[in-house]
Amino acid sequence: MTEKRIVYTKHYVVQLLSLVFVLFTHACAPKPSNNVDASGRLVGNISISGAFALYPIAILWSEDFKALHPDVRFNISAGGAGKGITDVLTNMVDIGLVSRDLHQQEIDKGAYPIHVAKDAVIGTINSTHPNFELIAARGLTQQELVDIFVTRKYKNWNEIDSRFVAQPIEVYTRSDAAGAAETWAKFLGVNQEDLKGIGIFGDPGIAQAIKDRPLSIGFNNINYLFDLKTKLPSSGLAVIPIDINHDGKIDTEEDFYSTLPELTAAVAANRYPSPPARDLTFVIQQEHRDNALLKAFIQFVLEKEQQGYLLENGYVPLNEEAIAVENKKLLTR
Repeated sequence: MTEKRIVYTKHYVVQLLSLVFVLFTHACAPKPSNNVDASGRLVGNISISGAFALYPIAILWSEDFKALHPDVRFNISAGGAGKGITDVLTNMVDIGLVSRDLHQQEIDKGAYPIHVAKDAVIGTINSTHPNFELIAARGLTQQELVDIFVTRKYKNWNEIDSRFVAQPIEVYTRSDAAGAAETWAKFLGVNQEDLKGIGIFGDPGIAQAIKDRPLSIGFNNINYLFDLKTKLPSSGLAVIPIDINHDGKIDTEEDFYSTLPELTAAVAANRYPSPPARDLTFVIQQEHRDNALLKAFIQFVLEKEQQGYLLENGYVPLNEEAIAVENKKLLTR
């Protein structure tokens, strides 16, 4: 019995000494300074949340960055631009993904925007809509869209054009605080809260709702509307061309919706109106602008190679002048 107690005591002593050794070595180990360790490597975590529009490319950028900096970890989630802004201003995340202009009160609270890409919100209908070919040929004017989404002057399709079916217009909008909805509303001269219709959460949700309903109408970000492999509109979805000059038809200069490359080229050349074309933005806290890890990741995203991924993924890259402006924001105090 006495021998056993001695054995246990020795065991406890060894455990205690081991614990002290671990604590001592941990305390003496050099700590990363501003997310850079003693050997100059970037270390730490970057948390990101926000706009569905930016979420897919943020994933790709994080994977490429992590390949170069394996001691950096990412936690990325989508939830809409409103969530991204809220999360970054409450220090829940490091970067908010935002697909609309910042409000002055958000800037006053310390939000600091860095534009990283461009894209556009596009009006969408079901590809089996009975008047699909006529809508593609004539498009809809801005005022007709106002009278569908805002005033609800048009309740049936044939009230827009007597050649359309005498069936109800099923209008879908976003239920969450979304950059896409705010940008679409801004194009129509109102706020997101003024858009009428059935509210659906998230860009994938509204795309699915339109796919399920042949008489529906809504709006989507480019990369949720187009199939990134075929470069054509996703199965079940079709584009609503905008009759910009109000002449009752889609002219050659307005006809750029057939494929993803045609559309992104039109956005880059400002032939598609802005809004609903828009900047896509990383938002950080003013006080975090000196964080070496955040700065390195954002500068990485603005590099030519990373911007080169944008077109094939349904976004529009920044030109060299715009990249220089955004990089300067990171250096200016």
